[in-house]
Amino acid sequence: MNFIDEALLEVRAGNGGSGCLSFRREKYIPRGGPDGGDGGKGGSVIIKVDQGMNTLIDYQNKKVLAAKNGTSGSGRNRSGQDGENLILLVPLGTVIIDDSSDTTIYDCSDPSKDYLIAKGGDGGHGNARFKSSTNQAPRKITPGYEGDSITIRLELRSFADVGLVGFPNAGKSTFLNSVSAAKPKIGDYPFTTLKPNLGTIKYFDKSYVIADIPGLIEGASSGLGLGIKFLKHISRTKSLIIFLDPENPEIEMLDQFKILTKELLEFDKALIEKKIWIVVNKNDLLEENGSAEAESLKGQLSDLDINYQELLTISGYTRNNVEELFNSLFNEKLA
Repeated sequence: MNFIDEALLEVRAGNGGSGCLSFRREKYIPRGGPDGGDGGKGGSVIIKVDQGMNTLIDYQNKKVLAAKNGTSGSGRNRSGQDGENLILLVPLGTVIIDDSSDTTIYDCSDPSKDYLIAKGGDGGHGNARFKSSTNQAPRKITPGYEGDSITIRLELRSFADVGLVGFPNAGKSTFLNSVSAAKPKIGDYPFTTLKPNLGTIKYFDKSYVIADIPGLIEGASSGLGLGIKFLKHISRTKSLIIFLDPENPEIEMLDQFKILTKELLEFDKALIEKKIWIVVNKNDLLEENGSAEAESLKGQLSDLDINYQELLTISGYTRNNVEELFNSLFNEKLA
């Protein structure tokens, strides 16, 4: 299934039905009086969370979605039928944004809740409503009211306990593949990961979700590479693991860290305020499992104004020191 995490939709609630102009007409009852019923209410547009969904692909080719209109009232004081509500199902973590004002309407994080997006119009009044002591035969009715209409942007932001952040080919997918049942695509070329991959791991009696965020590069917060498209997924995570690649031939590990944290900061300052762990990955390729590289990096990081929980060397491939990382992560309760 394709991973689609954005959609632009115009949603329209149903219009209310018109009131009815009618008079009672029965044999031997010459003055039956008004009996026009009210119009039915228009259907509303409601969003619900479907925890079985993980993509917005259902809305990829839909531009306008509308609820049903209410029907008009009729004689004998019969009200029109209410329009059926339109229910839109979205994955957990979908954010609903008013496209015209770029403001967030809802953050769909509660599967038990109904999120009202566009309210259906009320039905009009039939002439029976206007009968009075001074007007026994009113010929007045009101039309139904229009339903709300709004253009919304859906943005899916992955929920996870831990987000993996690093340059392309830093080994995040290999790590996730090693510690969970997730099977992300792995390859020796940049941007192997083109969508967030989620994996669940068991730590004693609890489960935690880890998200492999596609590799970031310098300028990501301005849209370069896969950029902003995936930076928003990091905002959902409780904690971050920043992966540094000692085998990167072009960028030293300290510079990797500086670039990554700069992009996080420029996208959203709150990302840097999360609990952060730093790992030097691929220690199976380093002498003495990378202890010298780690100690050198710790000294260099001390001059930066970035707080982090711990720096460890691991191998996502051999799982070396992974248990130590988990002990540090989950004993801190992540947040």
